[in-house]
Amino acid sequence: MFLGEIMQSESIANLAKALSIVQGKLTYAKKDSANPFFKSKYADLESVWDACRDLLSANGLAVVQLPGEYFEGTMALTTIITHSSGEWISQQMSLPVTKPDAQGAGSALTYMRRYALAAVVGVVQADDDGNAASAPKQVKSSLSMKSVAEDIL
Repeated sequence: MFLGEIMQSESIANLAKALSIVQGKLTYAKKDSANPFFKSKYADLESVWDACRDLLSANGLAVVQLPGEYFEGTMALTTIITHSSGEWISQQMSLPVTKPDAQGAGSALTYMRRYALAAVVGVVQADDDGNAASAPKQVKSSLSMKSVAEDIL
């Protein structure tokens, strides 16, 4: 994944104030979609929007997400959060497309839109359906941890 430079208007004071009000009232995005491959539930794009749409609107904020070009197997997305004062923050990201067809591009865009929206607004998602983040974590036993501590000391 590639994240581009964060760009912003000259001032973001009004935007920051409005966003802090939104974040103070946010609740969780509902984990109402299933990922059968990882046997887990996650908050889909609709759930993330449902968690923040009304609060954003009530505080003069809007999020615009523009698909970029498909280039050398990656798809780009620019996410912009704007305030009614004209202030804005923007960042582009790109992600490899797993299948070089419309379905693959659409999946990559939806994935990026969901994570970018949650990140820029501050919506909490309790589940991560990304392949790398979904690998089971190995937990060392207390005996192993004791031997590690002894090795250090």
